[in-house]
Amino acid sequence: MSLQKLLCYHLIWTLVAFLAAENANVYYRYRMSRCIYSSSNISDMVYYDNYYFNKYLFIQFDSTLGRFVGFNEYGMKLAESWNSGLLVQEERGVVDWFCKGNAQVFDSAICEKSVSWLRDGKLMTSEMTSTMEMADGDWYYQIHSELEYTPKSGEKISCMVEHASFNKPMIYDWDPSLSESDRNKISIGSSGLVLGIIIAAAGLIYYKKKSTGRILVPH
Repeated sequence: MSLQKLLCYHLIWTLVAFLAAENANVYYRYRMSRCIYSSSNISDMVYYDNYYFNKYLFIQFDSTLGRFVGFNEYGMKLAESWNSGLLVQEERGVVDWFCKGNAQVFDSAICEKSVSWLRDGKLMTSEMTSTMEMADGDWYYQIHSELEYTPKSGEKISCMVEHASFNKPMIYDWDPSLSESDRNKISIGSSGLVLGIIIAAAGLIYYKKKSTGRILVPH
């Protein structure tokens, strides 16, 4: 599963359930729910509802099991109680009404509208050759999109990037002029080529002069 899908298909919300302070000690209890899937038809959707106390997971609802599971003595007693009540029935329905419903919205609104190309403000589709997702290794990702076309005079080419964190699409106009670093690289390369030609020419002239002053003696 690509990192882009991993980010788009994880619907995470955190509910702070309990926060109390006593003297210098602070106790923190919170809940984190996750919807995870990788297939395009969301058939492998999995839902986890985790309850933590001071970063320690003590009970979890797992949709693949269809019940709560405890991870310590208190969590196991709590799981036994919750699995026999209405709460477990409500949790079993979350996959359909929340996870799958939101995944479809995320797919159409975010994942499928990440990078596109514009020619004079109009969307281009046929000239796009590839769009590749690349993971940065730190839960972030890059999308590499290539456009192959024949430039025309006065034509404006732009790359439009859409993301859930943007208030509006970001549009970057393509500048056909070379950057300063590229110009420096070309200058250094050209200078090296000219220097190489001069050295080669000087060596050839020297070799010819030495050759003309030699007398070949037959054996």
